[in-house]
Amino acid sequence: MMGRAWRMDDLDAIAALEKECFSDPWNRRMLADSFLSEGFHGVLLEEEGALIAYGAVRVVCDEAEIELVAVSEMYRRCGRGKTVMDDLLSIAKEHGAKRVFLEVRVSNASAQILYLKCGFRGLYCRTRYYPDGEDAIVMAREF
Repeated sequence: MMGRAWRMDDLDAIAALEKECFSDPWNRRMLADSFLSEGFHGVLLEEEGALIAYGAVRVVCDEAEIELVAVSEMYRRCGRGKTVMDDLLSIAKEHGAKRVFLEVRVSNASAQILYLKCGFRGLYCRTRYYPDGEDAIVMAREF
């Protein structure tokens, strides 16, 4: 299964899945602002016309940041997140990134396992990074 690029008309569905998956979701405006910004690349997966997973990466010069990754609950632990991550990493590499960063909640063990499988390693912790006060682990992968 390969992802396809985001389109502007996908933003409502992405915002809905974002709200389903996260306690501090990006809203439609935040998604649109990111979508329209320089260096942005988004991929999504659909099944029978329904959005089941998405991700986004921003590439600036030789660095990239994974901004978003989400998988609908009923499709988790089935390889969809890995597919999205593989697509995002390919895009980052194609656009000249030498290093890719991301932040992940310290409580999100399943995401941390996925990122480790994708070659990321923990660098340090950002205390009280999220709006609810939870810490984030900053991870990176080099090409």
